[in-house]
Amino acid sequence: MKKIKFDKTCRRHFLIKALGITALTLLMLVSITGAAPFAYIVNSAGPAGDGGSFSVIDTATNTITATVSGNLDGPGVAVNPAGTKVYVTNSGSYNDPGNTVSVIDTTKNKVTAAVKVGNGPYGIAVSPNGKKVYVTNSGTYNDPGNTVSVIDTATNKVTATVKVGNGPYGVALSPNGKKVYVTNSGTYNDPENTVSVIDTATNKVTATVKVGNRPHGIAVRPDGKKVYVTNSGTYDNPSYAVSVIDTATNKVTATVKVGLAPEGVAVNPAGTKVYVVNSGDPAEGCFVYAIDTATNKVTATVSAGIFNNGGIEVTPDGKKIYVINWGETDVGYGITVIDTATNKVTDFVENGFHPYAFGQFIGPSVTPPKKPVAAFSASPTSGKAPLNVKFTDKSTGTPTKWKWTFGDGATSTKQNPTYKYSKAGKYTVTLTAINAKGSNTATKTNYITVVAKPVAAFSASPTSGKVPLNVKFTDKSTGTPTKWKWTFGDGATSSKQNPTYKYSKAGSYTVKLTVTNSAGSNTKTISKYITVKSK
Repeated sequence: MKKIKFDKTCRRHFLIKALGITALTLLMLVSITGAAPFAYIVNSAGPAGDGGSFSVIDTATNTITATVSGNLDGPGVAVNPAGTKVYVTNSGSYNDPGNTVSVIDTTKNKVTAAVKVGNGPYGIAVSPNGKKVYVTNSGTYNDPGNTVSVIDTATNKVTATVKVGNGPYGVALSPNGKKVYVTNSGTYNDPENTVSVIDTATNKVTATVKVGNRPHGIAVRPDGKKVYVTNSGTYDNPSYAVSVIDTATNKVTATVKVGLAPEGVAVNPAGTKVYVVNSGDPAEGCFVYAIDTATNKVTATVSAGIFNNGGIEVTPDGKKIYVINWGETDVGYGITVIDTATNKVTDFVENGFHPYAFGQFIGPSVTPPKKPVAAFSASPTSGKAPLNVKFTDKSTGTPTKWKWTFGDGATSTKQNPTYKYSKAGKYTVTLTAINAKGSNTATKTNYITVVAKPVAAFSASPTSGKVPLNVKFTDKSTGTPTKWKWTFGDGATSSKQNPTYKYSKAGSYTVKLTVTNSAGSNTKTISKYITVKSK
């Protein structure tokens, strides 16, 4: 590597592409329980030809827990705000540049889509609302690109292409998602040395900021007021500077001196510290520089590892820094872990051949989906026919599909259906909730009661006889009445369902029964039904 005479940024990018050994590291807060952070490290194509795989590191223990085939190329990586998707740029080789972005489902650790973008995609960032992804298309060493692709995450399609400066590398968004900042490194013989500011509403460049020599990494402070740019320099014209941009004026307000060839940059969640890692040289190695954002002064320097570092990020709690060691020759491959409270290295995770990270590669914690637990409610649960009932899914576990049965043979696959019951009866309702992990069914027996206006009917025994005559009346009404009113033809009445009545005088009596429920009432009359004779 020391014999190649061009800038360090292009030098490594050229070597990676020429050898087809791009590597990428992604630190994400994902675990089986959704508690411990995990790091996903894409391994370069080493001597064993194991390119495209990625290792899964448990950051609670800093151990590799799995190695998964992924066919990823790198070097850019971005995690959506929900932590459910990871976007990886595939820059390809020097003679055969890539032009895709891989979409990874973090709950499955699988590539679910490949989005075609520009030539040699490099840096990548996701908007704060998770709806857009911005990709810098850096091109090749001899044929630099000059565009940013905008991807719609709902469709995984490029919806806009924005022209910026030559050789765009780093990309970062403002916290409100209204601005995108892109570093333009240019070419080795014709450095661009600018940052393009893009308005996300119009996808137009609204400002161009002059910065240092060969800008590479970029990060925005959480309050959106400052942007930090690493200027990695060239082999013949090295750089030791970080440019600080005021976002209100789009002007550089400070230049902070750090180590040789600074590349990766990250800001802690509190916005009080900026951490910069330099690429360094084989003799000295490389370092992490902690910059106080209030004074723009370096307050600590930590030896980070072997020559050629590029990736750095701070955990969401601000307590740890992860630095990626791309390494040199056959040594130094792995991840350095730094405690921000002490500014000391607490661990080194050995990994596959030439790990490499570029961009913000820490995402939020994600709890993988579990089998759902079905639950539901309905309103109303009773009434007269026709009865319109609105069913509400109250399942947990994030179901993605639903199957309802309403007890009369009808079904629905809507999440919250409304169903009309046309006939009286009691109906048992079931809901089966489904997701990728399985299904679960909830059943409510006789949950819906549909009533119709009753139809009165009755019988009596005996219907004739001598005084005094005891007659037992039997209700035979249909439609589930809830109230009864009998009149026995001599002025007497009863509200019992099946009364017995004593006739004390001779005569012919007309009997009437009125039955009632919530749907209405109905009356049955039988004239001269009871005949009572004298003794």
